[in-house]
Amino acid sequence: MPVPHTPHIRRAAPDDEETLGRLDREAWSPLHSVQPRPRPPYDPFYNERFGPRDHLVAELAGTLVGYIRLAYPTSLACNAHVRQIQGLVVSDEARGAGVGRALLRAAQEEARGQGARRLTLRVLGHNTPARKLYESEGFVVEGILPEEFLLEGAYVDDVLMGRTL
Repeated sequence: MPVPHTPHIRRAAPDDEETLGRLDREAWSPLHSVQPRPRPPYDPFYNERFGPRDHLVAELAGTLVGYIRLAYPTSLACNAHVRQIQGLVVSDEARGAGVGRALLRAAQEEARGQGARRLTLRVLGHNTPARKLYESEGFVVEGILPEEFLLEGAYVDDVLMGRTL
């Protein structure tokens, strides 16, 4: 039985922008996005708020297959000890290969290295696969905003999760 490839995690580079944008558009789903489906002309993936420094990327056999965005939840100095995951995408082809888990673990290490004490995220209530992954990595539900979003005719909870680093 062949050994599955282990994802290689690295910081994003400026040259990754086109691939990350395409990956983001291809992975779009109302299961995890509250934004409308992207339509051309597409906005740049990197912008004034988020650049390569805010992303870790995963490669399998040299192909970029996922990313995680790690950010400050606010600009307040009193909140600087917290980092927030503000995006996690894995290509359909790489699902089940440990990419999401590797990105989550790398984000935790990166946040620790930046001096963070907590890591938080928001996930849609109906996104059961993501919630199970986060729980298996030590995240717990810290709050629920019931029926916070109306997506494709259904009301969906916004679930706040976090963990101590």
